[in-house]
Amino acid sequence: MDKEEWIAQLGSSDAAMRLQGAAAIFAEAWRLSAPVLDRWTQDREFASLLLHHEVDGRPLRATAGVAVTRQNFANIRDANGSPRLADVPPDQDAEEFELHFAPVRSIADVSTLGPIHLDILTTKNAGGQGAIANFLRKFGEGIQQVEFEVEDIDRATRILDERFSQRAIYPQTRAGADGTRVNFFLANCCVGRKLLVELVEPKGNSG
Repeated sequence: MDKEEWIAQLGSSDAAMRLQGAAAIFAEAWRLSAPVLDRWTQDREFASLLLHHEVDGRPLRATAGVAVTRQNFANIRDANGSPRLADVPPDQDAEEFELHFAPVRSIADVSTLGPIHLDILTTKNAGGQGAIANFLRKFGEGIQQVEFEVEDIDRATRILDERFSQRAIYPQTRAGADGTRVNFFLANCCVGRKLLVELVEPKGNSG
């Protein structure tokens, strides 16, 4: 089964099919991001900044960001009970909503991470130059980014810069959806492939 089928499953009228697609996407996101995290968490201070769920051995708060067409965005949202649209800053060419599923213990890659979280993303302007529009034109639908929540994004960004020579895409932390603070990193995840990693500081964590 490929990514198109996983995304189609997210829009299924069958709850079991939606869970199957979500689990497969989440497992693939973890497979891609694991080599990156393995490197970064060698630094104990950086590892200490990562937020966790207080269940099942404190799995990381991880989210797979999935870029889809506007039509599939509407279909998936409708099939999942019309979740609330995130409050995205108006200067960013994106719409998004979250999907959450319980852990799937039959899939080893997922069971270690706890709850399954997906951000379903689309562009407001398919002909524009926004990040999601560009991704869809270049790669089609699929995992556009993997997100990890951190306690202090400014400190985490400095550590990646100073100790790993991993430069952030934006020179300063920027506003994200729903009052979060975010920055992005294009990291080597395997031979010949890079992965967009978003670090997210939840609303209310700063200061």
